[in-house]
Amino acid sequence: MSLQISIVSVFPELHKQFISTSLIGRAQEKGLIRTEVMSFAHFCAPKERIDAPTVGHGVGMVIKPEVVARAVMYFEEKYGAAFKVFFSPQGKVLTEGMDVRVEELYADLVISIGDYVVMGGDLPAQVFLESVLRHIPGVVGKAESVEQDSFTTAFFDYPQYALPVSWKSKDIPEVLLSGNHAVIDVWRKKEAAKKTVLERFDWFRSHVKSPEEKKLGAMYVPSHYVVLMHSQVYVKDGGVAGNTSITSMDLHDIARSCATYGIENYFVVSALADQHRIVDRFLEFWKSDEGRKYNPTRAQALERMRLVFNFSDVIHEIERKEGKSPLVLTTSARSIAHTNKIQFTDQSLVWQQERPVLLIFGTGQGLSNELIAQSDFLLPPVGGLTSYKHLSVRSAAAIVLDRWLGIWEPE
Repeated sequence: MSLQISIVSVFPELHKQFISTSLIGRAQEKGLIRTEVMSFAHFCAPKERIDAPTVGHGVGMVIKPEVVARAVMYFEEKYGAAFKVFFSPQGKVLTEGMDVRVEELYADLVISIGDYVVMGGDLPAQVFLESVLRHIPGVVGKAESVEQDSFTTAFFDYPQYALPVSWKSKDIPEVLLSGNHAVIDVWRKKEAAKKTVLERFDWFRSHVKSPEEKKLGAMYVPSHYVVLMHSQVYVKDGGVAGNTSITSMDLHDIARSCATYGIENYFVVSALADQHRIVDRFLEFWKSDEGRKYNPTRAQALERMRLVFNFSDVIHEIERKEGKSPLVLTTSARSIAHTNKIQFTDQSLVWQQERPVLLIFGTGQGLSNELIAQSDFLLPPVGGLTSYKHLSVRSAAAIVLDRWLGIWEPE
């Protein structure tokens, strides 16, 4: 039994040529699908317009609901009950749109093809047909081509090459010429994971499912470090940069967040010797057999913590360990000018530089302007729908780490 596809459009000729060519045309020739394309004008009385001005102020024309209703009735009387798909940018209508009551009454599915507006639903309809029909057996020659597509797993497709071996001083990777299929498969998986994580971490983080996929993707996330500043921060007396006291809650909770999100080391900076003595006693317990036995997971998280006297010690330690200086990311609840403001979706901008990443968090009233000025990038402040911006640093750190490195596993 073939699939019946009925299309109603302001510009039916666009679709007639589209469905007669390429793989969709072949599917029709094979009898896998049947199509019928008609104009909205067919469902109008003589001299009746298919659209009317949008109600209320604003520009734009809207296809009238009675015209759409006639089209729906025509096709369902001819072919039976249909699954009806409407296309909408789900935002302000800038050009010709559809009366929303028609969508509410008839639409089984309303689809947007992206966060932009085109001049009608024709191109979205064609994109939809291309993406759906290729999953019907026989439309695409080889099922493997569909199964290995980008956007079907946590990783995009691997890079592909065709002869010649060398073209414009660019060579095909030697592994692909080896003839060893097992080695080639491993290479392809790694390349697909690398490309996806570095260029579209947003896709990976929301589609990764298995521990194996997590492990493979994590290979291409650069090393991340966290530093909690108790020096070079503003204290309450008039915005003067100074020192704050270390609290055990911040040590515990931020260490646990760092362990959750794979942070290499959690540095705590204080210029005060007495604060170092207090923290040393704190860590002495958690490094002991008694501490590990009392709460093994807490002790495990605190193993990542390093106590130092100043920020430059942090940079030097990361350089020693990584062989490269880190890219420094800061955030602040204050309105601060910065030449490189980024969003929590800009991982590719940072990660493709192939350097370790250091996230700085400040205690007291926040990081000093001088310290923020030294950062390479400034992330937006953490906040909600209110004007209140006084989260504890341990809460802010957890939110920032989740927005930057968190995995949102699908059901």
